[in-house]
Amino acid sequence: MKFIFLTILMFLTAQEGFATTMSKISLNDKGVPFDVTVFEAEKPNCAVLFAVGSGGNPERHITLLVSLAENGCTVVAPHFERLASPMPTQEELLLRARRLHLALDSVMRPNFRVVGIGHSIGATTLLALAGGQIWMGPGQPVPIKSDEHLERLVLMTPPTGFFQAPGALGNIHTPLQVWAGTKDTITPPAQAEFLKSTLQDQVPVELRIIEGAGHFSFVNTLPPQTTDPLPDREKFLADLAVEIRRYINN
Repeated sequence: MKFIFLTILMFLTAQEGFATTMSKISLNDKGVPFDVTVFEAEKPNCAVLFAVGSGGNPERHITLLVSLAENGCTVVAPHFERLASPMPTQEELLLRARRLHLALDSVMRPNFRVVGIGHSIGATTLLALAGGQIWMGPGQPVPIKSDEHLERLVLMTPPTGFFQAPGALGNIHTPLQVWAGTKDTITPPAQAEFLKSTLQDQVPVELRIIEGAGHFSFVNTLPPQTTDPLPDREKFLADLAVEIRRYINN
């Protein structure tokens, strides 16, 4: 896989005493370049494939991504164009899934554990990569190729209406940690609860519903003209990173 290093930054964690390197690389998708942010752990033992939501910039989740790299996981996070509509097209979903595959391939090493972590439509895409069948409507399945490397998924505020068809989640064999907020009006907690009720006899599902959290409480940098309902979002994001680290290390 050919790629070009564009920028390199260093993060130093005083408590841990080691550096985390953030680089931005360019990968090629059918002749079209796209950016990928990589947080390289000092002594990596796993890979995290991060799937961003509709805004398209994964660096809006900087607290979580740096924390994961400090914990020994190399994080790979492709950038995407902002979705123009709340409902993505089939072409947009296929493009995102394809570029997630390419991004993961660029950092894979033998014996790496692989965890997928996603927010909003990124969580939906990861669920499809783990074997879920997205339906855009009756007779409209989206042919997303699954990725056998994924061992666990962390899904933050996942839109799950795409998986309402009978058997759409029948091929999910990956344990899940699912997050939702009681004040999320975009993907209300019922969408996360659907995953729990549908999959709990099939795979382990850890459901975490956060009182007072909204859809963007899980993001460091809020979209323009957005107010977050949580009174202390920075503390929540730090706690979120700790809980996700705990889950992927179990």
